[in-house]
Amino acid sequence: MSLADMVLAVNNDLPIRTDRPVHSGKVRSVYWLGEADSRRLIKEQGYDVAADAPLAIMVISDRISAFDCIWHGEGGLNGIPGKGAALNAISNHWFDLFRQQGLADSHILDTPHPLVWIVQKAQPVMIEAIGRQYLTGSMWRAYSTGVREFCGIRLPEGLEQNQQLPELLITPSTKGVLEGIPKVPEADDVNITRQDLEDNFTAFHFRHPDDIDRYETLLREGFRVISQSLAALDQIFVDTKFEFGYVTDARGQEKLIYMDEVGTPDSSRMWDGEAYRQGLVIENSKESFRQFLLNHFPDPDILLNKERMPQREALARHHALPESALMDLAKTYTDIAEKIIGKPLNLSEHPKAEIIEILDKAYGLIDAT
Repeated sequence: MSLADMVLAVNNDLPIRTDRPVHSGKVRSVYWLGEADSRRLIKEQGYDVAADAPLAIMVISDRISAFDCIWHGEGGLNGIPGKGAALNAISNHWFDLFRQQGLADSHILDTPHPLVWIVQKAQPVMIEAIGRQYLTGSMWRAYSTGVREFCGIRLPEGLEQNQQLPELLITPSTKGVLEGIPKVPEADDVNITRQDLEDNFTAFHFRHPDDIDRYETLLREGFRVISQSLAALDQIFVDTKFEFGYVTDARGQEKLIYMDEVGTPDSSRMWDGEAYRQGLVIENSKESFRQFLLNHFPDPDILLNKERMPQREALARHHALPESALMDLAKTYTDIAEKIIGKPLNLSEHPKAEIIEILDKAYGLIDAT
């Protein structure tokens, strides 16, 4: 079996019964179930959700996205072997820890296969909730040019690249294009302040002003849980993205939950602790792949300059990366996942066939036609 055969690159063509178009993102595809199938699964599986809650099958791929583009490799390698299973396993691990520590639930109801989640529909809060513990990445690039205020938070003078910050910073940005909010540009991924959230909480889809405090608490406590767990593995939790939303449980109570993924190499930076103490940064996250791309191409401005997006997309479309680079990243994903979950990953040789079989036999969701 070739490496290409083990990669689930296309995940929006499964014969899962749905009466709506499949939503296919950069990495995950979402199949919304019809009302009858949703109600049946809620009853059969005993999910703690409202009886009429819409459910979906979320299938993660092994595609690799960076700088808002999908990349591929030589020999028909259209993804990273083991990447999808690693991301799901890591997220499941952290979500379980969050529940055990009484923080909040997630949108995930079931994991039928290492690449599949059954999820409930959540009403998302329209912010990317970023927690930062070290001065690196885009924040360092801005700081090094003289910027000192980030999302309304002022940093002191004299900080150095990759230095630990005095405290965990919460630096939210917009999720999607939001219109009509004073002082907030109508563009995706715009930095916002806490004051912006307080003044326009409904525009960001918060139900109550107090939920701003709640999301910050969940972010700080979630960050703490992951950071402490990684520290025991001599890994440094540098920064991460959280997303939140609202769902209603079987008792009719609405609650704020974690959604998307958490604490993964895609949504976070993680550094090797021993190397950091020696003054080096070894990335155990997708950031290593971003750095590879910046070094691989002679003009890195194409990757960093949003105004050159058409050139960037053409670069990703027409340039097959060395297989060795993708396999190095595969090792990064699987190694950190197995450290976190404490056991080998369950990797599929025929992922698509396995997914179809289990969704058919155990859940009755495969369309016979």
